Amino acid sequence: MTISAVVFDFDYTLAVPERSREAVLAESTEAVGAPDLSREAYLEAHAEHLDSESRTPIFAELLPEESDTDPEALAAVYRENVAESLRPVEGTPGLLADLSREYALGLLTNGPSEAQQSKLDQFDWVDCFDAIAITGDLDAGKPDERAFEAVLADLGVTPGEAVYVGDDPEADVEGARDAGLYVVQVVFEGGPDPHPDADAYVERDSLATDLPGVLAEL
Repeated sequence: MTISAVVFDFDYTLAVPERSREAVLAESTEAVGAPDLSREAYLEAHAEHLDSESRTPIFAELLPEESDTDPEALAAVYRENVAESLRPVEGTPGLLADLSREYALGLLTNGPSEAQQSKLDQFDWVDCFDAIAITGDLDAGKPDERAFEAVLADLGVTPGEAVYVGDDPEADVEGARDAGLYVVQVVFEGGPDPHPDADAYVERDSLATDLPGVLAEL
């Protein structure tokens, strides 16, 4: 079957933080006078709230009962700091513009809707997408098949007509494969190992130059 749609992950695939998320979290807790929180604990709580509107429930879970910090205030500061720290992967605007001439383009990103939307708002190239699905607005997050089904429905394509491009072995590679999509895993130094279930791999530093050819060979 001919590939007619390409769906992208966002974080660490199309946009990367200029500062580590550990540093951004530390800056944010300090700004509101909150106790230190570990990145590991944050990620565990985040995974439980992929269908939330904001990060407030995440920080409400993480902050100790004796803390005077308002979880909503911390969520707002962290949201602003994360969004400000992001930079596009080199060549992303041109890549999306070029691909849009041949494929329908989708974006499927895990996270609370307010948080993820604040990230997307930093970049005008998101206008290239024909459909954007944020799991905070859905019934489930990646790797649940329902997340992939939602963005495919918006694009009007079947799983066999679509390719998913992302970095995370479980959420992106295994999730997309289980949902019936082809998968191109984005790999980079210090990132996850290549997953054997991916149909192809592309280095993030050469995503803009190499991805069109990889897609053409699927």
